[in-house]
Amino acid sequence: MEAIRLIALDLDDTLLRTDLSISFRTRKAIKRCIAAGIKVVLASGRTYKSMSHYAKLLSLQKDNSCLICGNGALIQETGTGRIIDQVILPPKPALAAFDMADAEGFAVQIHEDDVVYVSRMNEFAIYEKKLTGVNQTIPDNFREMITKDCHKLVIPGDPMLLRQLEVILRNFVGDEVTIFTSKPYYLEILPPATDKGTALAKVAARLGIERGAVMAAGDSMNDEAMIRWAGLGIAMCNGDERIKKAAQLITGTSNDEDGLARVIEQYVLKGSQAGI
Repeated sequence: MEAIRLIALDLDDTLLRTDLSISFRTRKAIKRCIAAGIKVVLASGRTYKSMSHYAKLLSLQKDNSCLICGNGALIQETGTGRIIDQVILPPKPALAAFDMADAEGFAVQIHEDDVVYVSRMNEFAIYEKKLTGVNQTIPDNFREMITKDCHKLVIPGDPMLLRQLEVILRNFVGDEVTIFTSKPYYLEILPPATDKGTALAKVAARLGIERGAVMAAGDSMNDEAMIRWAGLGIAMCNGDERIKKAAQLITGTSNDEDGLARVIEQYVLKGSQAGI
């Protein structure tokens, strides 16, 4: 196994415990990686603002690092928020996706400029505000916003109903956009060929790090691309069963039981010394 030089970490249910904190053991393991010269990148569907707090906790802003935001639609500099790379959602299929979701009774969200714009308020939007602390607003013309450099659409709803909507959207616009569930209750529409995997490949190339020296860890379907792309793909034992099938390794314990820290200690920190 090649020595790991870059680690990409999902946030919710991977790096973060259920109470949205990072355990002392996990913080210590990550900081040991940084001290050893290993690059650490956070990769999430969240906006820069809701990710930067955790980057500061891990002292990543001191490492000239970057954050993969919006499930890969944006790569931003950790300390400043400067956009390093971005991909824009094509307006035509995005509008079609919105109109179909709206006709089926779903609210739709746009995550831009550290604000969540919602087509109409809903229980999932209220929960998300509590989860991330990001401000939310209902714009006067939601459809117009979709045509102005939008990075992604998020459709919250009941998982059973979202699965039906996903089938409809894949049939009508699946060839023009990227569609996946980031959580069972979130269906996301991104630009074509855009995901955490493509973004991680860009970050690795920027740092001059080969694919085999990259580790990625996550728990949900929005993590699949980076887990498959990385030389060492890790799925959390508390994650989606489909993600576990895509990964090379599954943690022995959950995000609430230092599952990520244990893997880093065994396969990165010890590995960098023992050459495994």
